[in-house]
Amino acid sequence: MTGILAGLRIVEGSAFIAAPLGGMTLAQLGADVIRFDDIKGGLDSDRWPVTRDGRSIYWAGLNKGKRSIAVDLRAPKGRELLTALITAPGEGAGIFTTNMPARGWLAYEELSKKRADLIALNIIGARDGSAHVDYTVNAITGFPMVTGPAGHDGPVNAVAPPWDLATAYAGAMAILAAERHRRLTGQGQRIVLPLQDMALAATSALGYIGEAVVNQVDRPRFGNQIFGTFGRDFRTSDGRSVMICIFSDRHVDALAAAGGFTDAFAAIEKKTGHDLKTDAGRWNARAELVAVIEPWVAAHTVEEVSAALKKAGALWAPYKTFRELSQDREAVLDNPMFTVLDQPGIGRYPVAASPLQFGAAPREAPKPAPVLGQHTDEILSGILGLPAHEIARLHDEKVVGGPRP
Repeated sequence: MTGILAGLRIVEGSAFIAAPLGGMTLAQLGADVIRFDDIKGGLDSDRWPVTRDGRSIYWAGLNKGKRSIAVDLRAPKGRELLTALITAPGEGAGIFTTNMPARGWLAYEELSKKRADLIALNIIGARDGSAHVDYTVNAITGFPMVTGPAGHDGPVNAVAPPWDLATAYAGAMAILAAERHRRLTGQGQRIVLPLQDMALAATSALGYIGEAVVNQVDRPRFGNQIFGTFGRDFRTSDGRSVMICIFSDRHVDALAAAGGFTDAFAAIEKKTGHDLKTDAGRWNARAELVAVIEPWVAAHTVEEVSAALKKAGALWAPYKTFRELSQDREAVLDNPMFTVLDQPGIGRYPVAASPLQFGAAPREAPKPAPVLGQHTDEILSGILGLPAHEIARLHDEKVVGGPRP
C-alpha cells in the first residue's frame, strides 16, 4: 500500500452510508481497509442506484480501494476468522469500524480480550441504541420544516444525506485520533458515534438551536433565498438557472460590474437605508436586489450571463443535472481528482479520488471497488497465515466465499 496512511489497516463491517464512506475515506489516503460481508452478500450489495442489469453503482462508489472478504457470519468458524482478522497483531492493525450491532462476538469487551489495545468505532443511530438513518434523524433537526418553497405546508426532505456524510468524516477523524492516542499511550478504546448526535451537534454549531431559544422563534421558509445575506436562483432567457450570491464587499462590486448595476445598487441603498456591503443590509434589501438582478438575467442566455459573471469575478454557479455534471469539463473531465476507471460489472466512468491534497505525499489515484469476496483467499493467507489446503477446506464447507460473479 502507498499513500499518507500506508501501514494502517482497518477492518470494516458496514452498511448504508456513514460507515462505508468513512472507511473509503481512509482507504483513499492509503490505509488497507478490509470490508467483510456475508457470503450471500451484504445489505449494500445490490443497493440503488444500479445499472440496467442490476449491478450496484452505490456499492462501487462507497467501496473504492478496499479489499473484500466474504464469510458466513452465522457460522462459528466464520466469526472466529473475523475475530482473528479484527484483532490481528501489527502496529497499524487492530482497528475496527462498524455500524452493525456491536454485541456478542462483535462486542468491544469480547474483541479486546484478543487484543487489549484494540480501537473500535461503533456508529449507532441514537445514543440510546435505537435505530435511525439519515432521513429519520433529519426529521427531528428542524431542517425539513424550513426547506422548500415559501408558504409550503409540511416537511421537505433533503435528497442528499447530510448527516451520513458528516458522520462518515467524523468517524474517519475519530479513528485517526484514537490511533494517535494509542501510539502515545499504548491504550486502545471503543468510540461511540451516534448519527443523531452528529446531526444535533451540527445543528447546534450552525446556530439554529440558539436562534430558537434566544429569539423564541421558529424560522419560516424562505425558499431558495439564502438566510441572512443575499443569494437565490435566477432563470435565463433560454430557460436555464443560475445561482447568484453576495457574501462580501467584493461580491457586491463584482455583481454590479457584471450587470451594470452600480447606479441601481446605490439607489437601493439611498431608498432603503440598507448598506449592501453588510449581510444584514443585503438580507433586508433582498426584494430590491432581486428586482434589479432578475430582469437582467431573464434578458440574457445562460452563456451570456455566465460570461459576464465569470469575467467580473462574481459569486455564482450554473445549475446542472447529474448527467450534465458528469460531462462538465472543468468540474469532472479535466479535474485531476477524477480518473476514468473500469469498474468490474459496471463499466467505465469517472471516479473521484480523495479531495485532500497533501504537500508531503502525492494524491493516490482512485482504485476500483472490489467484487464481493474478491480478496478472501489473500486475506486468509497473507494476514491470518492459513495454508492453501485449509483455505480450500473453508471454501468447501462454505464458511468463506470467493468472488461473487
